[in-house]
Amino acid sequence: MDIEAYRYKPPKPNYLPHNVDMDPPLVEEYNQPLDRPSDMENATFFNKIKRAAQTYGITRPKGYNVSFHTNPEMEKHHFGQTHPMKPWRLTLTKSLVMSYGMSFAMDNYIARTATYEELESFHSSDYLDYLATTPADDTPRDDYDNPDRPVKFNLGGSDCPLFQGLYDYCSMSAGGSMDAARKICSKQSDIAIAWGGGLHHAKRSEASGFCYINDIVLAILQLLRCFPRVLYIDIDVHHGDGVEEAFFSTDRVMTVSFHKYQPDVFFPGTGGLDDNGPKSEHNPGAHHAINIPLNDGITDEQYEHLFRSVIGQVNERFRPSAIALQCGADSLAGDRLGRFNLQVQGHAACVAFCKKLGVPMIIFGGGGYTPRNVARAWAFETAIAIDCQDRIDPVIPAHTPWRDHFQHEAALFPTLEQILGEPRNNKNTAKRLQEIVAHVGEQLRFVNIAPSVQYSVIPPDLAGIRDEVEERLKEESEAKDENLRRVREEGVGVAMEF
Repeated sequence: MDIEAYRYKPPKPNYLPHNVDMDPPLVEEYNQPLDRPSDMENATFFNKIKRAAQTYGITRPKGYNVSFHTNPEMEKHHFGQTHPMKPWRLTLTKSLVMSYGMSFAMDNYIARTATYEELESFHSSDYLDYLATTPADDTPRDDYDNPDRPVKFNLGGSDCPLFQGLYDYCSMSAGGSMDAARKICSKQSDIAIAWGGGLHHAKRSEASGFCYINDIVLAILQLLRCFPRVLYIDIDVHHGDGVEEAFFSTDRVMTVSFHKYQPDVFFPGTGGLDDNGPKSEHNPGAHHAINIPLNDGITDEQYEHLFRSVIGQVNERFRPSAIALQCGADSLAGDRLGRFNLQVQGHAACVAFCKKLGVPMIIFGGGGYTPRNVARAWAFETAIAIDCQDRIDPVIPAHTPWRDHFQHEAALFPTLEQILGEPRNNKNTAKRLQEIVAHVGEQLRFVNIAPSVQYSVIPPDLAGIRDEVEERLKEESEAKDENLRRVREEGVGVAMEF
C-alpha cells in the first residue's frame, strides 16, 4: 500500500480555469480567512445582532416552527481557485442571516455528518467507496487535453474535481438535508432550511455538475417514510436531472423544474417541455415529471406568473403532503453561469408562494456562483420563511461581516442596472409562456388526483432515540448557561400570543 497517497496534503488552488463568459467584476474571487473569532468579538457581535432583532421586530413566527440547519466545517472546503463553486457563500449567507437577527426566530442546528449507511440508501457502495478512498488530485484531469485519461464515476475532471476533504464535504451536505427532513417528519419543524444542500445533479453512481452526493434525494426518501406524496420544485437555472431520474418511476414524487433549456450548449441539456416521465402509461411515474424550459432574459414578472400558474395547477391536482424546494441562486441576474434577469424579489416570490400552500416544506440551497447574490437571495428567503420580510432593512446592517463584498452600496435589493449595467435581451415571448402553462395543464389531466399510498411497516429509525438524547444533553448544557437564561428572559425572538 502506498501510505503517502493517504497523507494529508495542503490544498493547492491551481485547478483548471472554467470557460465563463462574464464581465470581469462578476468573476471576482473570494479568498477570506475563516479564523475563529475571540470570545470578546463573539460577545460584541452577539449584542449587535440582538439589538438588530429588537430593532426589526424579529420574533418567532406565529403558528408554525422554522429550523435552520448548518455545518460550519462545510464552509471551509475549497473546490479550487478558479472553480465556480465557492462554499464560502454559505458563510456569507449565514453571516447576513445572523446580522439581521433572524437566528432568534428559528431553531438553529449544527447538523451531524451523514453516515456511510445513510448515503447508501441512494448511492451505490462502489461509488461511495471510490469517493471516500481516492486521494485528491493536485491538478484535476483535463477533460479536453487528455480525453483518453480515465475519469471513473465522472470524478476528477474540471467540473467535479477530487479536492481535499471531499467525502467529508459531501457527508456534511447530506447530513444537513437529512436532518432537516427528520425535523419535518417528527413535526418539530414546519419549514426546515438547509442552504448547504440542494446538489441536484448527482446520480446514484456518478458525480455531475459540481454535485457528488444527491442530498435532495436522500431527504425526500426520509420524507416518504411519513408523507404519502412529495412535490419537488427546482428553481435553479439548470435542470434538476438527478432528482427527476431518481424518482422517475413513482407516482409518490412529482418533480417540477424551471430552468434554462438550450440542449446543445447549456448543461445538462435535458428537461425539454415534452420530457414528462416514462413514456409507458403503465409506469406509475408517467406524467409525474414537469419541465419548464426557459430562454435567456426572463424577468421577475414573467417568472412569478409562470411559477404561480404551474405550481397552482400541480398543487390542486397532485395535492402534496410535503414540499422539497430547491432554491438554486444561479437563476439570478449577474450569476457567473446563468443568463436570466431575475432579481432577489422575483426569486423569493417562489418561496413565498410555496409557503402560502401551508404544506410542510424543506428549503434547499443549490447553484449560485456569485456569492454576494447568493447570500442576498437566501437571507431574504429565510426572512420570508420566518415572516419578517417586510420588517428588515433594505440596507444591509453595518455590523455584517464582509459587508464590503456586497457592493452596490450594500443594498439587499440591487437593481438590474446596478448588477448588469443593461438587462439581458429577453427571449421569452408571452405566447411561448402561455404554451408552457397549457402543456402543463394537459399533462396533469393524466395524473390521478392525490394517488393513494399503501403503507407498510416502516423500518425503525434511530433518529427519535438520538433526538431524545440530544435534547437531554441540550437541556443540561442550557441549565448551566447563565447568559442563555438571561437572554431568554429578555424575550428576544419570542412572538406574542396567538
